[in-house]
Amino acid sequence: MDNQNPSVINAETTKLKKIELCADGKYRWAYEYDMLRNPSILFTVLKIFAFLVLGLGLLMLILGLYDGNGFLETLVFAGKMVLVIGGIFLFLAIVSYLLLALIFNRKYMVLFEMDENGILHRQMQKQVKKAQVLAFITAMVGLMAKRPSTVGAGLLSATKTSSYSTFSSVRSVKAYRRRHLIKVNEPLNYNQIYVDEDFDFVYNFILSHCPKVK
Repeated sequence: MDNQNPSVINAETTKLKKIELCADGKYRWAYEYDMLRNPSILFTVLKIFAFLVLGLGLLMLILGLYDGNGFLETLVFAGKMVLVIGGIFLFLAIVSYLLLALIFNRKYMVLFEMDENGILHRQMQKQVKKAQVLAFITAMVGLMAKRPSTVGAGLLSATKTSSYSTFSSVRSVKAYRRRHLIKVNEPLNYNQIYVDEDFDFVYNFILSHCPKVK
């Protein structure tokens, strides 16, 4: 990616692919994807539930053995409970995800900001339009003053959730090109970065700024 004078973004573009270097020295881009075609968030939730259920099964096994029950009997009981509870969690997770996708009209809209120190993932509320995000980035590309524009302030106030990864604390970086996903993991913070056209640039930039990633 060329770091020279970035081109101005067309606010009518339906999907922003190109990363822009803004006047404040940060790279910014927006990403919108279909939640049903790219269920990365669902996979993450299911993985968390899987660890919880397995941990619960292990706890049941330990308590059963502590009470003097036979190993095989306790193992079978714990296994049945894991299957039952896991099935309930799986059903609830899928139904909840489908409802969330319905609420968001199947679209997940995020804004990313990246510099030498870290990367920020902002989830936008459903009422925020793509044009607003693009207009904000356009303003930041050519911003001459040291304060954000009115459009930018309004947009950031519509941020629903955010997740920030400090490069110096990142322990692993994993790329999933087919899903346009880069997982940036700290010990207690797991961030998901989505990027389309400039995937290799973002991936290599993150790797080069994470000293603890081998």
